[in-house]
Parts: sequence; C-alpha cells; structure tokens
Amino acid sequence: MDPMNRGPEEYGHDGIDDFDGGIDDDGSARPGRPPRDSLTPDFGQPAPALARTVRLVSGDFLLTVNPVDGSEIEPCPPGERPARPGKRSAADRAELRRASMPPVPPGPALPRLPLLERQEERERLVRLLARGRSVRLTGPAGSGRTALLNAVADDCADLAPDGVVRLSGYRRTPGELLHDLFAAVHEAPLHRPERAQLLEHVHEIGAVVVLDDLEFGGAALDELLDATPECAFLVATTPDVAAPSADSHLEEVFLGGLGRGGGLELLERAVGRVLDDEEANWAGDLWFESEGLPLRFVQAGALLRQRDQLRADPHAFEEHGYYVDIPVTPVDAPFDSGADEHDVPLPSLADGAAPAALLASRLSPSARATLKFAVALGGELPHQAHLPALVGDTHADAALAELVGCALVTPVGAHYRLAAGVRTQLEAAGYAEEAAEYALGAAQHYAWWSGHPSVTPERVAAEADAVQAALAALVATESGAAVLLARTAAPAFAGGLDWGAWERALRSGQEAARNAGEVAEEAYFHHELGILALCGGQLDRARAELEASIGLRGALADKRGMISGRRALALVADRSGGALPGGRTAAGEEVPDARYEESASPPGGIPATFTPSAAAFALPTPPPEPETLVTGKATPVSGAGPAPSRRSIISGTRRNLVAAGAGALLVAVLGTVVTLGATSDNNDPPNDKVTTEQSAKEDRDEGGLTADEPRKDSTSRSDTPGEDGIAGTSDDPTPSASDEPSDTPSKSAKPSDTPSKPSDKPTKPTDKPTKPTDKPTKPTDKPDPPTTPPTTPPTTPPTTPPTTPPDEESPPTSPDNSNSASGPGAEDRI
Repeated sequence: MDPMNRGPEEYGHDGIDDFDGGIDDDGSARPGRPPRDSLTPDFGQPAPALARTVRLVSGDFLLTVNPVDGSEIEPCPPGERPARPGKRSAADRAELRRASMPPVPPGPALPRLPLLERQEERERLVRLLARGRSVRLTGPAGSGRTALLNAVADDCADLAPDGVVRLSGYRRTPGELLHDLFAAVHEAPLHRPERAQLLEHVHEIGAVVVLDDLEFGGAALDELLDATPECAFLVATTPDVAAPSADSHLEEVFLGGLGRGGGLELLERAVGRVLDDEEANWAGDLWFESEGLPLRFVQAGALLRQRDQLRADPHAFEEHGYYVDIPVTPVDAPFDSGADEHDVPLPSLADGAAPAALLASRLSPSARATLKFAVALGGELPHQAHLPALVGDTHADAALAELVGCALVTPVGAHYRLAAGVRTQLEAAGYAEEAAEYALGAAQHYAWWSGHPSVTPERVAAEADAVQAALAALVATESGAAVLLARTAAPAFAGGLDWGAWERALRSGQEAARNAGEVAEEAYFHHELGILALCGGQLDRARAELEASIGLRGALADKRGMISGRRALALVADRSGGALPGGRTAAGEEVPDARYEESASPPGGIPATFTPSAAAFALPTPPPEPETLVTGKATPVSGAGPAPSRRSIISGTRRNLVAAGAGALLVAVLGTVVTLGATSDNNDPPNDKVTTEQSAKEDRDEGGLTADEPRKDSTSRSDTPGEDGIAGTSDDPTPSASDEPSDTPSKSAKPSDTPSKPSDKPTKPTDKPTKPTDKPTKPTDKPDPPTTPPTTPPTTPPTTPPTTPPDEESPPTSPDNSNSASGPGAEDRI
C-alpha cells in the first residue's frame, strides 16, 4: 500500500490480478477468490522489507545512503561520473513548477480573488525586471506579497532564456537556494555538484528568479546575487529581515495595505454579495483596525459567510457541536432580509481583528483536529494525504478545503502553514493544551511513513518542514520517538537531495539520542554528520564527527561501523593533504612521537671528524649563557681601571665556554688515542716511547736498554743551577735541542713565534748502527696549538699530546695571551 497515493483496492475496487474466476453458464462473470498465501511463509515470520538505499554522486565522491548501517562514501569511479547536466526545456520547467505547487484542496473550486490596488506596483516590477534589475519587495505578513509575485511571474514568462523560476526562501540558506536553482534549471538526477561546480553551473543561468519568503539579507543576499550575475531576482521579505548591503544595487519596493475602498471591494468579493450599511460600517472599522491588510478582509469575509449560513439555518453548525452554547442576541432584521431569516449579530470588532478562534469553532471536527496538529507542529500543516491517518477520519482530507476557505492557512512553498497571527490566536483559545500528545502522534506516523519502502525520498523531502517540526517538539520530552523519527527520515532527506533538512534532522536526532542514552544511535548520527561535512568540504568538522563515531562504536564493539568510519576518515586525511593533524592515524589512533637519544652537544657544536663515545671522559656541560645581563652603574674607584663593559663580559664568557669545550675534546682524544697516558710519568718526554721505528736493545757497554736512558734532546730540566745557585728554579738553563747541552741559558724573554732550529752537530758517535743518532728531533719549545675560534671548535685533534697528565683538566687559555708556550710564565704552564 502506498501511504500517500492510494490504489484502487483502497477504494473498494479490486485489481484483475486478484481474481482467478471465470464465466458462469449463464454468461455472467463469476468472481474468483484471492490467491492463497504460501503455507509457511518464513515459518510464520514476515519477510523483511528491503532497505531503501540510494546511490548518488556528490562532487568527486560516490555516496551510498544506507539507512541501516550508515552511509558509505568513496571516490567516484570514472565510469560512475555523470555527464555535464543539460538544461530543462520549457515544458519540463512548467511540469516541475506544477509539481512544486501546494496541493489543491478537494471539493469544489474556491473563488479566486482579484488583485486590487496593486496595478502600479505590478507594472513597476515588470519594468525593472525587464531591464535586468533585481528588486526587493518588502511588506508585512498578510499584505498580499505572494499574490503579487504570482501576477508578476505570469507577466515575465518570456523575458529570460531560462524562463521564470519560482523558489521559496522559507528556512533556506544561500547555499540551499543555489542548489534549488540548479535543480530547477538543469536535469541532473541523483547528482549534487560540489561548490565549485555549482557556481560554474548557476553562473550560466539566465532567468527571472521569483523568491518568496526570503529570511536573510546583508552579506548572505550579496552571496546569492554575486553567484548568479545573469539572473534578475524578485525577492519578497518582511520588514524584520535584514536589509541588503549598499553594494547590492537592489531596487526597493514597499507594499502596504489596501485603501478603504479596496478593502470594502475585497470583502464583497469574499462574501459574494453586496454589503449592507451595517456591514459596510463594520468593515470600515475593521479597515482602520487592521491597517488595510488583505488577509484580514478575507478572514472577515469568511465570518460573514458563516453569519449568512446561521441566518438561513440557526442549526447549521449544531451537527458539529460548536454553536450550541453560543447565545444569540435578537436584533432588528435588515430591511432587505426575508421574513424567514433569523437575526444574527455581526461579529465584534475584536473578533474581526482576531477571527481565528471564532472561525475554528464553526468548522468540522476533522478541521479542528487538523488545527491542533498544526499548532503542535509549530504552525506547519501536514499534507492532506496524512490527515486521515492522523485524525482518524477517512474524510479528513476535506478539512484542508475548510481551512483554505477561511484563510486560516496560507501556501508556503509546496505546503501550507498557519496564516500570520493564527497560531497565537488558537493557542489563546486552548488549542495547545494537548500539543505534546498531538506532536507525538505526528512523529510516530511520520516515522512509519518515511520508512515505508513505497515512499520515495522526494516525497519525504516535500514533507520536510512538518517532519522537522515534530522532531523539534519531541527532542526534549520524547527523546525515544524523536530518535526513531530522525533515524528513518534523515536517509530519505539525503536521497531526496534536501541536504539542509538532512543536516537539521541529524542534529536533532543526535541531541535526542544523547538525552535518551542511546549510544548506538548517537554514533550513527555522528557518522552521518561526518559524511555530510566531508561532502561539503568541511574537513575539520568531518574529522571530529567521524572520530566521535568511531570512538562510540568501538565502545560498542561495532566492527562494521568502525570500518565504515575509518574508510571515511581516510578520505578526510587524503583531502587534508596527508597525515591527520594532531599525530593521529586514519583510524583515530595516536602516533607516538619519534624519540632521539643523543648526548648533549658542547656549546660550540660537535666536530665533524670525531664524536666522543667514552662517557667516562665527558665533562659537565657548562651553564647556558644568560641572554641579558643587568648590572647597576658602579662608581669607579680612584686608581682602578675602567669597569669592563657588557660586551667584554659576554665575549669573555664565550671564550671560557669555547676553551672548556676544547679541553673536553682534548681529554676525549687523549683517552681514546693515547692508551698509556694514564700510567706514564709526567716528566717522560713523548719521544721516549717505543715505536715501530725504534728497537730497544741492550748496550754493549752493559749500560742497559737504550730505551731506559733519557734522550739528550729531551725537554727535561737541566740539573745545572742558575744564577741563584739553586737547581730546579725558573732561572735554570734550558737544554738545547742538540745532543750537547747548552752552556748558556736562553736570554730570550719574548715568546718565540717559531721553534728553534736543530743543531747541525752530529750526535755522540756510537757503535749502534740500528739507532740513527744524527736525526734531529722535534724541538721542545714548539708553541701550543692555537686557541679554538669562538665560533666553531677544532675539527682535527692535535698531533702532540698536552704536557698535562690525562687525569687533570687543562685550564682554559685566554685568547688575549700569546699562542706559543714560551714567554713569561711559560715554564710554569709546562
């Protein structure tokens, strides 16, 4: 059974396939019996209905809307990509326009009221649109904006190549309106272009766009106008909507109320007769009270029609049970009334200004129940096909005709809602006392209907306003029913390409699931919101929603749902340009940071040729140099030198740090290269070591091994006392570099820049041929290696070890001193 389009079996007509009868002997048709059901259909269990899945293309993605496990998204294969959409023909646009109009009420056709006192505004609007100008029509609710837009749309049918496009701005955003415009002009089934593609397509549309009930202005309206430069817009808004910006170049047209004469004429057209004097005076007072709004005169006409029915039959509304308790005050009959007519007073001026309660009291029970549903749903009126199931009356669909005839409802887009001010008047009359029960009944009905396999997603999307109103009414009170409704309606909104309603339904369902404590449903809504954000290019929001969904499904051990979420999260990572920010994988797992285990580098850096590996020789790292040195201004003491400047203090600190680093490097080199340094004597010259070029042999004169005798050219101190007569002091003569000792001490008091030259005299003759004695040795007064520059330490180790023992730290050398080892105080350092 189709819940919205009834088949012949619902009206008592059976189809041919349900009969297997034949022809009787007398030629009459013999009715057959319906086919038998299977003996054991699934062993007593009904066959499960197939899930309604929809595959559509959104940008570069192929989206499979699955109402059971959640939507699946993947990159669209080349074979699935749709061709460039073509534009609809004029006939197709007209058919689409008829399908998007509100349903026609059943019963006899209602009289069409004329458009009074709007000819000037109508002609002006047509002229501006013909010039390609966009116009903003502003008027209060009930001023007849929709009727004027319909008339202007008929006059502009042939102005643009793409004709006239009628759109509704009721609860629509600029992005949703752009998609609606694209769908109205282009033929693209199951295709929702991404933002760049959408702007490219709507940029080429040349049409007159009539946009009613617009709810935004300012920058949002500028965005809509800038995206469609080839379109001329006629937008209708109320005065409380934000004004357009100064750069929008919109023409402003204000629509006010009717004059007194126009109001009386409209009232006579609504009643269908000429007013008498009393009614005319009453209409004049009504015009002053309502400021000439056409809606009030149409509703007043309905009141006068009901009065005429009561004058003809006082019991006209007794069958409904509404007029019994209303007292009737007898008045003098009008001069033109017949003798058989009963006197019925005119409604009060208050009833004329707010006639909803009085009009509703004289309607049928089905119509009044329909109004209660509308009040419970925030003013949204369900489609007339749902009224029999909601009200419980098979003829409840006729209630729509009663409501339209009384002007209690007005068309908005493809459906009806309560007219301006009617909801407030009905709530004051007690129609909202059972609003929670009516909202719950509507939600349960829509949950069944939207999940029915025979209902297409497009039809569910057409009923989106009423469904969302039911969701909003039950999120806080009946969370379980709200979750069920959102769970069944959201996939239909997605398949019907109404993604604005899809997002609102998902958010309402997520809030309801959180209130109800349904973790599995909350994970589903998080997943769907992530898919929606991914299709819209909102990668950060998509990542957050998908990670929340994966976390909840992981707590529930929902492996299938987690896999689906991880696939979508991988697409987010791919669109983000690689790894997800925050150190996470596509599955939402944290990646530990890379750990680097290194020794602390010296202040000057680590040499490229050698890296210390012996921890035993490492020195403590000097404290870091302070960035700022704050000192007080001290008064210099007389006789003392000038106080050191900040620059000299900083440079001195740097030299000390560099010297300390160089010393640490030398100690490490000594520990790894010189293996015997720790056990050797401090006074042993380095040239006395046994090498591969020298052999230690016993002397012929039994003097022992030659390696045990000190060399003549060693740098040891002389035993000859100096001028003070005491050996071992600083004034002792220094041995010369030759084999023979020098008789006179060195008189040089300055540091020597170059080492002394070796002597040309041959060494003491000996019979040892294996030991060359005439080979000059290296001088002992060779200067120390230069101090490392402040910027980088030395890159190669020195060729000679320092004179200090390896277990003692070498003091840092000031760069202000000479680089050589000679000079005053050189002997002390040696």
